[in-house]
Amino acid sequence: MNTLKFVILAVAICSTVAAEETVKVFLLAGQSNMEGKANNELITHQATDTKTAAHFKHLRTGDDWTVRDDVFIKFLNSHGGLTIGYGSPGKTGPELEFGHLMGEHFEEPVILIKAAWGGHSLYQKFRPPSRGLPDDSILEAELKQAQERVTKNNEKRNKTDPLPTMGDIKAPYGSSYKNMLAEVKDTMTDYETLFPALKGKKLEMAGFVWFQGFNDMFGDHAPGEYAENMKQFVKDVRKDLKKPDLPFVIAAIGNNGSKPAAKGMLTVQNAQLSMNEVPDFDGNLIAFRTDELVDKAAEALFPTWKDNFEAWKLVGSDRPYHYLGSAIWYTRIGHGMGESMLELLEK
Repeated sequence: MNTLKFVILAVAICSTVAAEETVKVFLLAGQSNMEGKANNELITHQATDTKTAAHFKHLRTGDDWTVRDDVFIKFLNSHGGLTIGYGSPGKTGPELEFGHLMGEHFEEPVILIKAAWGGHSLYQKFRPPSRGLPDDSILEAELKQAQERVTKNNEKRNKTDPLPTMGDIKAPYGSSYKNMLAEVKDTMTDYETLFPALKGKKLEMAGFVWFQGFNDMFGDHAPGEYAENMKQFVKDVRKDLKKPDLPFVIAAIGNNGSKPAAKGMLTVQNAQLSMNEVPDFDGNLIAFRTDELVDKAAEALFPTWKDNFEAWKLVGSDRPYHYLGSAIWYTRIGHGMGESMLELLEK
């Protein structure tokens, strides 16, 4: 083979390999805590404070946050290279540390798709399709309560708002589940536009992370049904993503921190952890505790945060239901997600 033919062949082979390079895609879903509630000012302060800088050193380049060119993220209307700020506005969540672990592990590029909306329960909005709607008696009771609320509000404010219909009651059920799948479809369709560096590469759905549970603590039905809803959710996600053994990580609700969980929180927490015992999920699902990862410095200051605000804002930025807005706690949770995912992938 002459030199010119060899060069042409080599270029063709390299171009084919580059075009077919795989991109690992991870779907991160849940409610407000998957959105992320650690204030960016807090995490930046702690990254430069000698007492806490070690927690974040691996996420920084010099005096600034690293913007990864091998891990990309799409969260609702935001997209780009992974760095801080892909949580709720002005905030960061567990995706930062999780994405770092995935980026360090894989030679291939990584995409994180976040589908998270505050206040959405598994019982209602994330309800898996295979569970169907609740019993008619439950829906009728919901309709009655909703109509009473509107009637009272109309009388109080001299308004004439129409009364809710059964269609209005049924509509929210499963809506976030559908929106989650739509986020996946849209991102995987438009990824070359969203992330030009990935043009021509092949996408592979590699794993799913679930961080949710607070809104299912309440009500007559949601806590007790959580285990069955969670089990069917896992099965439905795998079916709809056409990945029957998709590695699945559940960060179990742990807003209780150092205190034992109780009532609805304990019910949901136990339901999530019980997924580790489902025979169908053996070897491809891990549920882990997040309460054991509590930021004890933030936890200790929270009870008097109003009286010690200057000290408080250096360790926390939100209430217990948002893990105190602790950058350290969210980073530990992200690390737990990442370690669990890598354990499953190695299997």
